[in-house]
Amino acid sequence: MDGAAYQRVLGDEIRKLRKSRGWTRKELNARLPSGISLQTLATYELGTRRCSVLRFVEICLALGEPPHRLLARVQARVVPDDPAGGVRLDLRRVARERSPELAPLRRWAVERLGGRDGARPVPVHLDVDAVARMAELCGLPAPDLLARLRDLSDAPEPPHG
Repeated sequence: MDGAAYQRVLGDEIRKLRKSRGWTRKELNARLPSGISLQTLATYELGTRRCSVLRFVEICLALGEPPHRLLARVQARVVPDDPAGGVRLDLRRVARERSPELAPLRRWAVERLGGRDGARPVPVHLDVDAVARMAELCGLPAPDLLARLRDLSDAPEPPHG
């Protein structure tokens, strides 16, 4: 991953958020509890200075933006082919999945289906946060679960019978 590009895009997203609120750097800075200089804030927005995780969270909270949402946008811009957008699934296909490690996901799909019968797909979209929570339940790393779900969503329907 290109760290410099990531930092530039992160800064650009922070700047866009600030401007969308109609705030100057000085106004954003006044909302930060840590009291950084305007020059430091400017270098974060320009992507020429690295921002600590704590400072990043502080800036996001001051802007009223959940940090994970901002990071997802950055990731999608830096690595467009990355699975940051989550995955679209057919609940019926998930309910038929028999892998033991995906049992929690299968139970979730069965519950969501609520006994509905039929052959038509029942599509749902799992965002990155939902995939991360499902991965915890399944005891799998989130990237592994996401890859499995993508394979499952793209797999041809098995023959019935």
